[in-house]
Amino acid sequence: MLAAVLASGVAPALAADRSPSRRVRVGVMGLGRGMDHVAALLDVPGAEVACVCDVDERRRDAAAQRVLSKTGRRPGSVADLRRMLDDRDIDAVSIAAPNFWHAVAGVMACKAGKHVYVEKPGSHNAHEGMRLAEVARSAGRVVQLGTQRRSSPSVRRAIEELHAGVIGPVRMARCRYDNARATLGRGKPAPVPSWLDFGLWQGPAPERPYLDNLVHYQWHWRWHWGGGELANNGPHALDIARWGLGVQFPRRVTANGSRLHFDDDQETPDTLSAHFDFGSAGILWDHSSCHPRKGDAPGFVTFYGDGGILAMDASGSYRVLDPAGKELRAVKGGYNDKAHFSNFIDALRDDVPLNAPVADGVRSVHLCHLGNIAWRTTGAVDVDPATGALRGAGRAQRKLWSREYRRGWGV
Repeated sequence: MLAAVLASGVAPALAADRSPSRRVRVGVMGLGRGMDHVAALLDVPGAEVACVCDVDERRRDAAAQRVLSKTGRRPGSVADLRRMLDDRDIDAVSIAAPNFWHAVAGVMACKAGKHVYVEKPGSHNAHEGMRLAEVARSAGRVVQLGTQRRSSPSVRRAIEELHAGVIGPVRMARCRYDNARATLGRGKPAPVPSWLDFGLWQGPAPERPYLDNLVHYQWHWRWHWGGGELANNGPHALDIARWGLGVQFPRRVTANGSRLHFDDDQETPDTLSAHFDFGSAGILWDHSSCHPRKGDAPGFVTFYGDGGILAMDASGSYRVLDPAGKELRAVKGGYNDKAHFSNFIDALRDDVPLNAPVADGVRSVHLCHLGNIAWRTTGAVDVDPATGALRGAGRAQRKLWSREYRRGWGV
């Protein structure tokens, strides 16, 4: 069933009832990263930011004011996603809430008849990603994953070159992410701020007490809500690596790392190496969240072939080198949210193919979930390469495949 869901892809939008001039009315959920969604949509012809949604009233007001300033029209403004989904005039929902909301909100939106743009990773765990792809297919909704480099001309050119054999058969890809994140410290119980609906913020996640170092970003490093750096930035690089190699699911995943830099509330590793074995090829992921390792190679995604190397940085610029390391050429790159949203809106208006359909995107994100399962249990998981399902998994690994939900929520 899992393989069939992913192989089927997402049904295209029905263009017969959509003239090219029709505006696509979009509601944006989660107005931290979602403010970038608002800004991009305001610049995309044919798109209208019809409603903004956030549990933080300050963010709602700021987003509504931005739309008003740009268009002269104030959008709807709600705290509860369900109110936005009740609006029959909204065609699509753009989801930039925390990870633990992604798949739940996406499933709800598809079932409400909306098309969906959802930020990476699109899911909190492996089951949710597969479930979102399944519901998108069965509901006939267009769902784009927010891996923006898929719409970058330079990245697309690099992948075309790889597939055309520019460095011969490609055996390996190495992915790298560095940052200089500060300590979380130790969170203390505190009154919920007046501007925050903390119950709605938790949404589908089992309820926990409010802490003063949780909202709006530091939930990423606690397993209850986030997936650490691997699920946070891993989808961007791993998606390009898997795309370039032309692989689907691995047969084995190993992961090793630690929390090395601070003694605080962070539960996820700040330093991690994970290897994804596809049999004929492999991907290595390496992150160092609290030490940027300036000047240390390799870069964002590096492909190794029998005939040389293709090395790509985070901007999408890339270099092709021969086996001796001599640079043959360099291509300047770049990417932005507008291009990716333009592709999404064009898919709804004109039936053009999505650059990052969720049915394909969840394969890349699946690597992140498998890596986290490996790290949190035995250090390794065996995988069915045909379906992505766990093989020979013990109870602890099976438990991490999905999660519990608050009463009344789920996928």
